[in-house]
Amino acid sequence: MSNELTHFDNKGNAQMVDVTEKAVTQREAHASGIVTMAPETLSLIAEGGHKKGDVLAVARIAGIQGAKKCSDLIPLCHPLMLSSVKLDFTLDTANSAVHILARCKLAGQTGVEMEALTAVSVAALTIYDMCKAVDKGMIVSDIKLLTKSGGRSGNWIAGESSQ
Repeated sequence: MSNELTHFDNKGNAQMVDVTEKAVTQREAHASGIVTMAPETLSLIAEGGHKKGDVLAVARIAGIQGAKKCSDLIPLCHPLMLSSVKLDFTLDTANSAVHILARCKLAGQTGVEMEALTAVSVAALTIYDMCKAVDKGMIVSDIKLLTKSGGRSGNWIAGESSQ
């Protein structure tokens, strides 16, 4: 693991990392998160019975939009030309939760980890927003990077190594 924080110069001032000299490579990142809720709320989502409409369809669009707007939300993130953003949702009735998985891809000079994490976060917050009228006790949790590939640092898989 590198002990150097790249978003600060040698005087401690915040800076955007200069990626000018980095090679363009295929890059991909996967992130996940969970929204836990009351069983009745999960049933509303599963049955499409929510009065605001298809919760997961709206959350998917919101997650994609979140990934595309990542550099507007996170200071010092580079604006990226994403080639693919995909979100998948799994309904977990045993734990009364929605599991969210995001995948972001591009050919570029910097990674897409923040875009994948932002996609999951915005999708989770959209689920909360759409369902808060019936369940204010929902919990958004476990947002994490699962994998990243490409670039000088190569591949990384959660739990296999620290980088």
